[in-house]
Amino acid sequence: MPRLDRMALALTIVSLASVVPAIGDDKAPDGPPRPRTVFLIGDSTVKNGSGKGGGGLWGWGNFLGQHLDPSQARVENRALGGRSSRTYLTEGLWGKVLADLRPGDVVLIQFGHNDGGPLDTGRARASLKGAGEETKDVVVEATKKAETVHTYGWYLRKYIAEARARGATPVVLSPVPRNLWNAEGKVVRASKDYGKWAAEAARAEGVAFVDLNDIAATHYEQDGKAKVESTYFTPADHTHTTEAGARVSAASVAEGLWTIPDGPLADAFKAPATAK
Repeated sequence: MPRLDRMALALTIVSLASVVPAIGDDKAPDGPPRPRTVFLIGDSTVKNGSGKGGGGLWGWGNFLGQHLDPSQARVENRALGGRSSRTYLTEGLWGKVLADLRPGDVVLIQFGHNDGGPLDTGRARASLKGAGEETKDVVVEATKKAETVHTYGWYLRKYIAEARARGATPVVLSPVPRNLWNAEGKVVRASKDYGKWAAEAARAEGVAFVDLNDIAATHYEQDGKAKVESTYFTPADHTHTTEAGARVSAASVAEGLWTIPDGPLADAFKAPATAK
């Protein structure tokens, strides 16, 4: 090959190398950053206030990352207090998460605590009960805007479908339990309402489901009512956890994720996950 041709070939190779990423680069074109990102969407039980422990209250999203190898997965807590499965969508919070999702990311979805109440007055954040296709047209009193309200399960299925469309893996969680006990000394479960409907939404879409409500409630019962009331919650609040309570919740999330067969974070845990 003539010398000039060899020089031209060499320049071409150098030029291509400058635009084609090498194998093992931190970020491939159109791919997720390395490590993958675990996005959390939910309410104040996931991120309380600014997420800095105001009033001594914390959400479990602050502590989930401590169970993961940071070289394999990082947590991005996008939960916001006071939001329901409905208002997290209608306020545009989900749209911001979608814009940041990359293939290979994971989305943990936990709502339910704020999905009750009025549909059109006050905070107007309620979803319809259930997991079906029912709708109700309302005019929100505060904004005078018309809105079609869907079921709790419908909103979860929407998050699932749109996360999948971005190449991410959604996982549905039942809502973390409140500090409520029945006469038999058992923690009141959400197995007949939001926990049930969350499971139905996950099953309908064929995605993983973590029964956080039951896992955490079981650990509360093992620890005993006295400890739960004095250590995991404050006397004035049966929904939002102290740091100790949030750590139990985070460990319960990790335990649930760990038990998913071939789960999306199976290779990301520092050690076999357990809340104990």
